[in-house]
Amino acid sequence: MSQFNRRIFLQRSAVLTSGIVGSSLLKVSVFGSVPSVNESPVASTKYGMVRGYTDSGINVFKGISYGGDTAKRRFMPPIPPEKWSDIRDTIEYGPSCPQKSRGIDKMSEDCLVLNVFTPALNDNRKRSVMFYIHGGAYSGGSGSNPLYDGVNLCKRGDVVVVSVNHRLNAFGYLYLSRFGHNIFADSGNVGQLDLILALQWVKDNITEFGGDPNCIMVFGQSGGGAKIATMMAMPAAEGLFNCAATMSGQQITASGPHNATLRTQALLDELKIGPKNIDEIRTIPFEKIIEALSAKDPVLPFGGVYFGPVLDERWLMRHPFYPDAPAQSANIPMIIGNTHDETKAFLGGDPTNFSLTWEQLPQKLIPNMRVDIKPEYVIEEYRKLYPDSSASDLFFRITTASRSWRGAIIEDEERAKSGSPAYVYQLDWATSKDGGKYGAPHASDIQLVFNNIDKPGATAIGAEAQKIADIMSETFIAFAKTGNPNNKFIPFWKKYTMANRETMVFDVPPHLENDPRGAERKIFEKVPYIQAGS
Repeated sequence: MSQFNRRIFLQRSAVLTSGIVGSSLLKVSVFGSVPSVNESPVASTKYGMVRGYTDSGINVFKGISYGGDTAKRRFMPPIPPEKWSDIRDTIEYGPSCPQKSRGIDKMSEDCLVLNVFTPALNDNRKRSVMFYIHGGAYSGGSGSNPLYDGVNLCKRGDVVVVSVNHRLNAFGYLYLSRFGHNIFADSGNVGQLDLILALQWVKDNITEFGGDPNCIMVFGQSGGGAKIATMMAMPAAEGLFNCAATMSGQQITASGPHNATLRTQALLDELKIGPKNIDEIRTIPFEKIIEALSAKDPVLPFGGVYFGPVLDERWLMRHPFYPDAPAQSANIPMIIGNTHDETKAFLGGDPTNFSLTWEQLPQKLIPNMRVDIKPEYVIEEYRKLYPDSSASDLFFRITTASRSWRGAIIEDEERAKSGSPAYVYQLDWATSKDGGKYGAPHASDIQLVFNNIDKPGATAIGAEAQKIADIMSETFIAFAKTGNPNNKFIPFWKKYTMANRETMVFDVPPHLENDPRGAERKIFEKVPYIQAGS
């Protein structure tokens, strides 16, 4: 980050505590004078000392505060945490942002926490840092998912792994700028500012954890990838990471301020908060805000009200990948990937989608392609390409090609046009779970990249599951260390070009292919791509 942008970020965050910004790390040995409990590892940060635990020889610290309680600064930029004098136990995951998602144990607005997995502490080694941002669109999810456990990556690659929680949904992206108070001026992007603060924490503290502050890779899946694409266009994030990998997560355009305002109004209407009592939004119980997220979106024809990054002309002054790739990130190598059967994760839960008739298919496609194109035309073209496929087979193929994959293609193309390094992949490896009916669905690459096929929630099963996990985890580790993904587990991976559209197809064995599914790509080129939520 440039000194100018760093200064502006900290000024807007109202960091008033003297000595916090720019202070050096506490120089305390973790192997001598510091007391330990059951030989637990202890590390120092700018804000205080933390005690973790070991797992298979890896030091683990969970729930470290990188920012202050956001309940006190709801809809405002984050600030660093207050310093503490005792040694904090960091052996359990911290709270997640309030959300509607199921399976989240602890929710609180005091959710600016991160987790560190490292082979060693303060040993003068400079390990590459792999900073993971969770998915869940911009509305849900948590860095505490077992699939994001960093122990196996640390052991395989001698790297430091960091995962993070930040503000989501209305807490992170409610655009209140047009509703009065200056304190709301940054509200549409505070979720992104949380991530930027977390990356600043890594820059300032990761040496103590055996990491290199000058070698940070950000990687994320689904919404995590979209957050990364957005940060690549945010001046405040400049200089905070060296390479980036997005997995089924694209962000071509952000929400415009007008549409963002309409969504804010929909939430306020649901809460029965008017202009005269707008301040109530800052103090009402967070549970009421979560309930109000069920309000109908005034822009999108599906789902509850959407909140995501906003083109606010303060922190985000351009769309992430429109009209081109952001110049500020031109020299940052990037992996851009998708899975072959993305929509089986979203639409496969409806058993009727696996038994569609040809008569049912057109009407079923209309709301699920997310583009305005005649379904009969698309079906006709696909039947030429795949004459032996069933109506259900084509339903999943068409919805996958017409939705998020199109955003990935645009990012690939814009990076190639600008000469920026992009390594593009497609995950074809299909798990044998449930008879293989789900193929390679959305999110199936997470467990492979983390080499976590034995964790709760993992679905990668079969004789070749560990082989593909070895391939993908080794590839991401190589990328984190050098900005180049090539390694002994894959054939030579060429950068993406407009001439050949080079794509690594991850399977057993992997292979490089020019323009896979190119015929499908061309079918939708005639239709403008509009990012959902813009």
